Amino acid sequence: MFLAKSASASEWKAVSSAIKTLVEEATFDATSEGLTFRAMDPSHVALVDLLWPSVAFESYQCEKPFKFSVRVEDFIKLVGRSDAKDSVEISSTEEDAISVKFTNGYKREFVIHLIETSAGSAPLPKLEFDTKAILTKTIFERVLNDISAVSDQVTLAAEKGTLAFSGKSDMGKAAVALDKTGAELLDLEVKAESKATYNVDYLTSIVRAAGQAADTLTCEFSSKKPVYLEFRLNKQGCRLGFFLAPRVSSD
Repeated sequence: MFLAKSASASEWKAVSSAIKTLVEEATFDATSEGLTFRAMDPSHVALVDLLWPSVAFESYQCEKPFKFSVRVEDFIKLVGRSDAKDSVEISSTEEDAISVKFTNGYKREFVIHLIETSAGSAPLPKLEFDTKAILTKTIFERVLNDISAVSDQVTLAAEKGTLAFSGKSDMGKAAVALDKTGAELLDLEVKAESKATYNVDYLTSIVRAAGQAADTLTCEFSSKKPVYLEFRLNKQGCRLGFFLAPRVSSD
């Protein structure tokens, strides 16, 4: 028997939307400790990692390890039927399916058939980063939108007290600088000056998706290494992580 109930649908909407940016099929792993998911996109440049501890659910049961695979688009259609104040209950059924229930006075139940997939869980990168920044989701998305006006790549550069973003193309260039005196950059730790370039569209897509349930995000990177974004989807420890490989800069 598997059952996971959350007080609102926002986490599931964020998780499913974030997964959709990378893959079309998703396999969730449930154990007594909680729910996990990890997958890499087909081009092997991005990885999403979900950790949803059992204590972060309103109620949770998992008598034995349980895997369920779904088409992400189908799952999003069902989750999208929920209202902001609905509780969400996902449970196993006797059939090769899962039940998705929404409750807030008005009760609804959907059953989605599971799929077979050969995709396995991707290994988690073992990385240490020189820069760690905590920002509001709103400002990070705004910065990416500003850079994307002129470029499909964004360069992150960090030195003591300052986090800078820039992009350039034949059209022109754009630059944004944040420092700890402003309200948008909540914290910045720089062990060593760092500079790396990443795809703007990937970053924008994941921030928009995960940002449905997170007001802030943690951004970690080092020179010429992947960037890691982490979103805390609730106060009980539900965490969504995202790795993106660097692009080769033209500098």
